Amino acid sequence: MEEELKALEEIKAKIPEKILRKSLAKLPELSEVEVVRHFTRLSQQNYGVDLGIYPLGSCTMKYNPKISEEIVRSPKLTQMHPYQDMSLAQGILRIMYELQIYLSKITGMDKFSLQPAAGAQGEFVGALIMRAYHRDRDKRRNEIIVPDSSHGTNPASASMAGFKVIVIPSNDEGLVDLEALKASLSDRTAGMMITNPNTLGLFEVQIAEIARMVHEAGGLMYYDGANLNAILGKVRPGDMGFDIVHVNLHKTFAVPHGGGGPGAGPVGVKDYLKDYLPIPTVEFNGKEYYLDYNKEKSIGRVRSFYGNVAHLVRAYIYLLALGPDGLERVSEISVLNANYIMMKLSKYYDLPKAKGKFRMHEVVLSSSKIKRDTGVRTMDISKALLDKGIHPPTIYFPLIVEEALMIEPTETESKEELDRLIQAMIDIREQAYKDPESLLNSPQNTTISRVDELKANHPKSLKLTWRYIR
Repeated sequence: MEEELKALEEIKAKIPEKILRKSLAKLPELSEVEVVRHFTRLSQQNYGVDLGIYPLGSCTMKYNPKISEEIVRSPKLTQMHPYQDMSLAQGILRIMYELQIYLSKITGMDKFSLQPAAGAQGEFVGALIMRAYHRDRDKRRNEIIVPDSSHGTNPASASMAGFKVIVIPSNDEGLVDLEALKASLSDRTAGMMITNPNTLGLFEVQIAEIARMVHEAGGLMYYDGANLNAILGKVRPGDMGFDIVHVNLHKTFAVPHGGGGPGAGPVGVKDYLKDYLPIPTVEFNGKEYYLDYNKEKSIGRVRSFYGNVAHLVRAYIYLLALGPDGLERVSEISVLNANYIMMKLSKYYDLPKAKGKFRMHEVVLSSSKIKRDTGVRTMDISKALLDKGIHPPTIYFPLIVEEALMIEPTETESKEELDRLIQAMIDIREQAYKDPESLLNSPQNTTISRVDELKANHPKSLKLTWRYIR
């Protein structure tokens, strides 16, 4: 104890006098009961998927099984160190190796890297693989094509990787315009980034033709895996003609996400691209599992150590629990739920593009008519949902839909919960026509009421201050 006190005094002697406290910090004196109640109230003010539906389109905010959370808290996992000898890490390396194989089988790819920590980073890795591939063959190829309905991270990832982004329009059915695609292809085309089903919840029925056109032009096909939840066990991106795939474990395979927290976006490729994957990859030589850094054409390391390992384990548990039949059932129920919502709400909200056609895992509605008639916007509708204790869907996306409401119910929601969301949106629509002014002040029942949107987004509203605490 004396040695510790002496060490503290030595440290204190090195601190400048002007920043040393002159008195003890004025901390509140609180009982255990007060502390517990404070943090319990804070938790009650939060909303999460454990409390109700979280219908964010393209985000697949499904319920997270608690068995996964229990397992990843095991000291066998939490007390591992990334620098420990591989002979002492055979268990986790086996899990990672087998997860690579499972993802390959599910997507129709030949080899996976588990490093990327998010879908957007997976996109970036895929774009870097495209760049490395073409540098070995044709350095002129510096353009990536994306549909106008693509996720915003697609053009951002392509641009970060050094590509020029070519945006092509959707046709009247909300699908890729083949004539526009044909006009965009050239000897500068590196590839195309696309998700299928797309952000309108529509399956690109001509995906095989799209892949043929891109391949004949010398480009590669990249699959944005954000909407993979719709096709599990039904069709594989690799069979559609895709060369590179990223998978959002934090969406498709029930890993917690949201709020900018850590995710996982493994990238898979066909055999002819495997040498470009990030290092290290997890391998098995028949006797032991190991990390392979010996890849001359690799784009290099893209993540510290080996990715978000706890998330990889969560996904592995989910896959083992469901198996092939369970995964197929996931797709069936998620598509059923989305179409149930579409059929119920299309009587009250506009259904843009491909009217009368079924959707896949999500549906995009529009409140454009409600806005024209009453002045109530999609933003007001989403705020009103908060008053009813329901998290709003994704709004104002995709950009090609005016006043968009993008709803993805997922397979983990019951009919009762879907009906609660449906009825709430019907009630809000009726309120918009009867008393629109009341919706302009929503929410009223939340901890924080209506925020001034203009002021909140104006840089001059920020007041940053600092001072010494003496």
